[in-house]
This record gives sequence, C-alpha cells and structure tokens, in this order.
Amino acid sequence: MHTSQAFIGESRRYLRDEYLPKIRRALEGLTVDDLWWRPNKESNSVGNLILHLAGNVRQWVVGGIGGAPDVRRRQEEFDREGGMTRPELMELLEATLAEVDDVLADLSADRLGEERVIQGLNVTVLQALYHVVEHFSMHTGQIIYLAKLRSGRDLGFYRVRDGHVETMW
Repeated sequence: MHTSQAFIGESRRYLRDEYLPKIRRALEGLTVDDLWWRPNKESNSVGNLILHLAGNVRQWVVGGIGGAPDVRRRQEEFDREGGMTRPELMELLEATLAEVDDVLADLSADRLGEERVIQGLNVTVLQALYHVVEHFSMHTGQIIYLAKLRSGRDLGFYRVRDGHVETMW
C-alpha cells in the first residue's frame, strides 16, 4: 500500500475505531448534568466538546475536502448549555463521522496535495486531514478527563494480560 493511502486509512481508523468508541464509553453512566457541567466559565462541557467535534470535522472534511456547503455555526457549539441528551449527542457525532468516513473512503492519494481554504486558512487536503485527526484526538482526551472527573471511575479502555495490552472497546 502506498504511504498516502495508508495515511488516509489510518486517519479513518483513528476517527472511527479509536476516538469514537472511547467517547462512547466515556459517556456511559454520565447524567445530563454531567454532560453539560463546566469546571468554570472559560471551559467547555462534554456536550460542548461533542458539538464542537461534530462541527469541526464536518467543516474540515465533509465541506473542506468533500465540497459540501459549510453550514457551521461555531460559536453556538460553545454557547450551548444543555438541551441534548447522551443518545442525541452520540447520534450527532456518529452521523457526522459516517459522513466523514464516506468522504475519506472516496479520497484518492493523488488529491492530498490539492489546496483548499477552510476557516479562512490556505491548506492542502493532507494538512486538513492531519489537523482533523490531531484536533479530534485532543478533544477526545478532554472528554475522557471530564468523564473521569465527573464519574470517578476507570473507563476500562485497556487490559494488560501477560505483558500484552488489549483494547476493551
């Protein structure tokens, strides 16, 4: 497999098979109050972060790479203080990532060098995809931290057996 195709494939895998299941597991057992709790007014809740991830990844991949209209209202992702349940938030994120995966499944390696303007930034398709994966990773970590902070439980992502790490999702 060519390195460029491997990059696209790994990007899809991280978004779909690493980050999404971790977010899903982190949200298990959280109440609606937990989902929308903010440590302070300058921080985001789990709900805000999920809205932000859905908005960002849709803007950058579905719109920026795939060519769909940009319908994002970024500030609303951070201003929201409730009104969505855990299933509704997960449905939004899962549906958005399904759209993203469809775009990436059709992305050919020779398009990685194409230029785009996303959020007013001049980027290549490769840069856009790299940004999305690292951005999603960062906020997944924040969601995990907030979930642990609110629940006080180990999320059980991994188990070590005979010196080997097993993923548990």
